[in-house]
Amino acid sequence: MVKGKDTYKTIIKPSEEVLFKEKGSKFFGYAFPVSSEEEVKEYIETLKKQHHSARHFCYAWQLGKNYEHYRANDDGEPSNSAGMPIYGQLQSFDVTNVLAVVIRYFGGTKLGVGGLIQAYKTTAQMALENCRIVKRTIDENFLLKFEYPEMNTVMRIIKDEDIKLADQKMELNCEFKIAVRKKEAERLYELFKNTYKVTIKRLEN
Repeated sequence: MVKGKDTYKTIIKPSEEVLFKEKGSKFFGYAFPVSSEEEVKEYIETLKKQHHSARHFCYAWQLGKNYEHYRANDDGEPSNSAGMPIYGQLQSFDVTNVLAVVIRYFGGTKLGVGGLIQAYKTTAQMALENCRIVKRTIDENFLLKFEYPEMNTVMRIIKDEDIKLADQKMELNCEFKIAVRKKEAERLYELFKNTYKVTIKRLEN
C-alpha cells in the first residue's frame, strides 16, 4: 500500500460462479465482499455445504482499507500452488475487503504444481473479472460541536468543501459527525478549529 494513499478498491456484491476446466478437473471460482474473518468463515462454510463432494477449498482474502491483513490457504494442495496464486490476483486487481475462493473437483489427472498454479490463478482472475470493482476514499472522522446560531456557517463549509455528514444532532447545542477524505483532513481540521464558536474533535476510526 502506498504511504499517503487515501483510496482503496473493493467489490460491492458477490461474483457470479465461474468455472474453469483443466484435464478433467473442475475449478469453481467465487469472490465475495467481506469486512471480517468471521464473514470469511461463513462464506467458506456455505460453499462447503454447496460443494460437499469437492476435494479442495482454496482461498485468499485481504482486509483493511490500508490492505494490511491477508491470508492464503492451500487446503491440501501442494504448498503455495493454490492460495498464493489466488492472493496474487487480489493484488493484481488491487482490491481489499475481498475473499476469493476456488473449489476443485479432481478429474483423475494430476496437473503438477505449475498446472495447479495456472488453474487457481486463472479461476480467481475470472471470478474477479466478474465483479464490479469500486473505488472508495479512506476517511477520517470528526465531531463538530456548536450552538444553533452557528449552523449556517458550519453548513456552508460542509457544502463548499463537499464534506460527508455521517450523523447530526440539531438542538440548541448541535453535534455533527463528519467524514473527511484523509488527504484533506488536516486542512479541514484547522479550518473548523479556527471557526468562531465551533469545536472539533478527532474520532477513532
